[in-house]
Amino acid sequence: MTMLKNRIKTLAGYGLIVALGLGAGYGLSLLPAALKPAYTEGDYAAYFPDKNVKVVLYGTTRCGFCAKARAHFAENNIPFTDLDIDQSPQAKSEFAKLGGGGVPLLLIGNRRIQGFNPGAIGAALKKLSD
Repeated sequence: MTMLKNRIKTLAGYGLIVALGLGAGYGLSLLPAALKPAYTEGDYAAYFPDKNVKVVLYGTTRCGFCAKARAHFAENNIPFTDLDIDQSPQAKSEFAKLGGGGVPLLLIGNRRIQGFNPGAIGAALKKLSD
């Protein structure tokens, strides 16, 4: 009986070590994204088709986060230009020039935001209105 308890303790110890190793590996894989800034600043004036609208969304119709961004802008009465990179070769080309990488890609004033990040969007809109 004592031998069985020792074997169970040993296996539990190994299992704990493996779990900790996997957890640390997973955590480290998330580190670059956590350290990445929420936006990139630059001169994006050439990408605004309507000079009166300072928000551009590059996205697709099948992207859930693009839909969330559209809904966020609509709910907050924020005028924006919606460019579908699947339907427009020009939008796809501009998206690639901006570094692409995934949708939605948002331009708000002088900020480029990759993905749907409500905090970064709010901060960019606040800066835009200042």
